[in-house]
Order: sequence, then C-alpha cells, then structure tokens
Amino acid sequence: MNRTVTTIMFAVSVCWAATCHGAGQLEERLAKLNAAAANRNAPPAKTTTDKVDKEPTPDPSEALAEKVETLEEALAALRAELAAVKAGAKTQPKTPTPAPQTPSLSREDVDDIVSKAIEEEKSAATDLPAWMKKVKISGDFRYRHEQIDDETKTSDRDRHRVRARVGLEAKVNDEWNLGFRIASGSADPASTNQTLEDSFSSKALWLDLAYFQWRPAALSGLKLVGGKIKNPFYKAGKNQLIWDGDLNPEGIAAQHVTSLGERTDWHLNGGGFWVDESSGGVDTSLWGAQTYVKHKFGKSDQITFGASYFDYGNIQGRGDLKSTWHSSKSSFFGNTTSGGAFASDFDILELFGEYGTKAGNLPVTAYGTWVKNVSAVDGEDTGWLVGCKINKAKDPGSWEFGYNYRDIEADAVLGAFNDSDFCGGGTDGKGHKFGLKYQLNKGIQAGLTYLLNEAGADEDEYQRLQADLIAKF
Repeated sequence: MNRTVTTIMFAVSVCWAATCHGAGQLEERLAKLNAAAANRNAPPAKTTTDKVDKEPTPDPSEALAEKVETLEEALAALRAELAAVKAGAKTQPKTPTPAPQTPSLSREDVDDIVSKAIEEEKSAATDLPAWMKKVKISGDFRYRHEQIDDETKTSDRDRHRVRARVGLEAKVNDEWNLGFRIASGSADPASTNQTLEDSFSSKALWLDLAYFQWRPAALSGLKLVGGKIKNPFYKAGKNQLIWDGDLNPEGIAAQHVTSLGERTDWHLNGGGFWVDESSGGVDTSLWGAQTYVKHKFGKSDQITFGASYFDYGNIQGRGDLKSTWHSSKSSFFGNTTSGGAFASDFDILELFGEYGTKAGNLPVTAYGTWVKNVSAVDGEDTGWLVGCKINKAKDPGSWEFGYNYRDIEADAVLGAFNDSDFCGGGTDGKGHKFGLKYQLNKGIQAGLTYLLNEAGADEDEYQRLQADLIAKF
C-alpha cells in the first residue's frame, strides 16, 4: 500500500508538470507512470534463496486508505485536464511568428529617444526625499590667464586666476525661498577672483550670498528680498558703468512688475542698503529707486527704457571704503578727495535704453546708459556708455561677440563699486572693451576679453587681456 501511495503522489506531480509544460510531454510521462504503477502493484516474485515464507503484511489503516483515494481522484482530475489541453491544441491554428524587423531610425529619431530617456531619468527623481526636491544646487568655475600692460607701471603683469562659486536655493513653501552662495576671492565686493600665488597656500572662501525671498500670493508681481542679495537693479546690456557684475549689496529690496498689455510690462525696483555700519559714528547707506518699461513688437523686436536714482548717505567727508575690506592700502578708485576723504556726495541719476532685434537668424542688441552725479562738487560728474552684442553663446558650437565704449569722469559714480577691470578699476577713464565667447560643449565655454583704455587726467594707456575657460552646472 505504501508503494501505491508513493506511485500516486509521483503521478500527481508528473501530471501537474505536464499541464505547465505541454500536452506532448505529459502523455509520455503519463505512460511511464502507468507502467510503473502496474509493476509496483504486482506481487514480488520469490527467489530461490528464500528459505522461509515472510509473515503476512497487516492490513493498511483506514487513514492511509483515505489518502490513497484522495490522490487517485487528483490523478483522475489531471488526466481530464490533459484531455482538455489536447482538445484545445487541435482546434487552435498555429500562427507563424513574424520575423522581427529593424526600424530605420534617423539622427533626429535617435536624439528624440535619448531625450525621452533623459526625461525618464529625471522623473525618477520623484523617489528622492521630499526636502531634496525643494533644493536647487548650482555653481561655476572659471580659470583665467590675464596680462596687464599699464603705462604707469615699470613692467607688464602676467597672472593666473580662478573663480569658484557654489550656490544653494531652497523652497520653504509656495511663497518663501532661501538662498546661499560661497565664493572664492577676498573681501573686495567687486571681485571673486583668486590669484594663484603665495607658495601654494590655501585659498579662502567667502559668504557671497545669503538671503530670503518672498513672493506673496496676495500681491501678484511683487518680490521682496533681504540679506546679502543679488543686485536688484536692471543694467542695460549688463553694462558695469555703475555696478560691477560681482557686486552683491546688503539690505532689503523690492521688485514689482505690472502688465500694461499683452506685449508691455512696467517694472519698479527699489531698496535700502547698508554700505558701512559704525559703532561709534554715523552709518553710510545707499537708497535706490528704478523704473523701466519693456515692450515687444514685431516678431523678435524688443525695446527697454527707464531711469534710476541712487542716493548715498553720509559718504561725503568720510574715509575710503577700501580700508573696510581689511586692506592695508587706501584707495578712492578715481574719486576726488579732500583731506583724505571723499570730496563729493554721490546722488546719481541714470537714464538707459536697450533695443533687441534679429539680423537674419542672429540676435542683436544695442544699448546705452548715461549717468550724472547731481551732488558733485566740481564738473567731473558725468559718464556714458554705448555698446552692442551679436549672437548668443548657448548651444555647443555657438558664439557671441560684444563691444562697448565708455567715458566716465572722476565723480560720476562711486569708484569702489563699478567695473573692477576697466582702467584697473574705478572712474576717471575712457576706452574700449571687446569680448568674444564660444560654447565648446554643454556647460563649457571659452572667452576672450580685451580692454584698451586711457586712465586719469594724463590719459595713460591701459591694456588688459583675459583668456577664460568657464564651466557651469
């Protein structure tokens, strides 16, 4: 009886495997199973070596008999399932499997497939922790070779410099953001360059930005920022007649944009900034206000025009600002002095304009700005700049050319805060600036800048050549 149980269990397993792997194999294994069952149920033959008959085997228990009956029923059910499988196989026509065809893909198709794959990879970022989805990290690195030929110096200067910046912006909620950035350089607010010098010494990092940003949902178009912030004032053509591109003022500013129609926007910017806080005297401050209009017309034309007013408080009669940058050297950067202090107050009026269009397929921008210090003590109170930009270095293989000419008198603007490269930094100069950029690859750009200037009352020649390699992420 034990052999019968074993046989039936074996048959059940075989029939189950047959239903999974095909009717043909099931038939073959079922035939073997029936043969094996017949052999195992036959009485064993006596051999000549048997001398004594074996004791009769006791009857099986009732439980064992029930188990055999159950397994036999399962075997019968599997046989019926086998018959059904065979019947279905005979009625279903065999459909030939078509040969795989390789699609013909163009370069555009391949680029589209790659783009979709990249987007799918980006969408996988949804698995990131919630706080990481609210944080954006960016940065850039610039390596520069610079050559300076200054007529007032006894020899030319060659140097290598780097600039490194890493920033983080975090979304607090739908209205509030926070931003931070560290940068190379020194305490000079108009430069983040670090000269490679001083016997491989370690270089310092500085807090370049630290701010809050609030966009209240109830006041559409309004943005409030405070802390050490990016310059909130518009600069036509990104010129640096008043503000160096690296300058990040400290205080609170507001920006508001109002739509005057489908193609016209009106902008208002304003802010109050702390230039220098003194524990034993009056503080030096800066207050600014700006308004301008942007209007689009035609297919690609755009015009921007506006005015600004900047009022410095408690600067006339105080010492130079460079001494507050932990520098042992004093400098007024071209501004007029009296008794070792600023001779003039600085209340600056600015008018500016910018026009953008296309010449064929090339974007072209022309711009200009004019400034006057209405509180200057002498006639050295005016400055102006005109320039243009052709094309845009953005996609790999694209290029960009820029040019401007300026003439800035000694007290037209505060010399400590304007372009730190033109005439060596500061005011009281005039001349040309040429720039060429080429996009080598995504995020990688090469640049060449040449300044040909005349500085000071004697119009000393000043030349500066800069070759840059820039990487951004």
